[in-house]
Amino acid sequence: MRLVTFAGPPASGKTTVICKIIKCFQQEDISVGAVKFDCLQTEDDKIFGDMGIPSKKGLSAELCPDHYYITNIPDVYSWGKKNDLRYLFTESAGLCNRCSPYIKNILSVCIIDQLSGINSPQKIGPLLKLADMVLITKGDIVSQAEREVFYRRVQMSNPHGEIYFVNGLTGQGIFEICERIKALSTERVIEEQTLRFPMPMALCSYCLGETKIGEEYQIGNVKKIG
Repeated sequence: MRLVTFAGPPASGKTTVICKIIKCFQQEDISVGAVKFDCLQTEDDKIFGDMGIPSKKGLSAELCPDHYYITNIPDVYSWGKKNDLRYLFTESAGLCNRCSPYIKNILSVCIIDQLSGINSPQKIGPLLKLADMVLITKGDIVSQAEREVFYRRVQMSNPHGEIYFVNGLTGQGIFEICERIKALSTERVIEEQTLRFPMPMALCSYCLGETKIGEEYQIGNVKKIG
């Protein structure tokens, strides 16, 4: 089974693009499963289920979604193997600009919205900078000049990744993405891999549940503005 991780900012069109990719694989009778990781609520697992593929969802609630993802990925991987899947797609909310759910030797795809702002590629962090592939959505509703500037900003943030424009509604560009996924992804034993980027180095008092404000309540990893 080949695991492919999809991540990106909220409302960037991740699920829509993933559904188009799944349909492309289904046309070739390739078995695919999907797992959606989110924070508080999602119905995307039903969307995947309506497409006739095995699906699961995980809600991190009060936990960091990337931490939640990594602690659950071995079980998710085992679930995919039990379902005899050829490909397993995981989708992560990507709410933290400091963390990243990407795993070494596992194909990672970042989906970013053209309308998120011209400076957004410099703000996203390892979620964008360490991806193998970057898919830019909603480029069809801006000018060619805006697309070129945004593309260049993405390229500056991630000079080693493959960058594509895709349309999750019409499916434009999806076939090429499917072919690249088949070419770049390989079977791996998930327990033998490591994260591409470390999680935060230490915890602060608020990570541990503190609610009071003031220096006397700040312990652990504390950083002050200049």
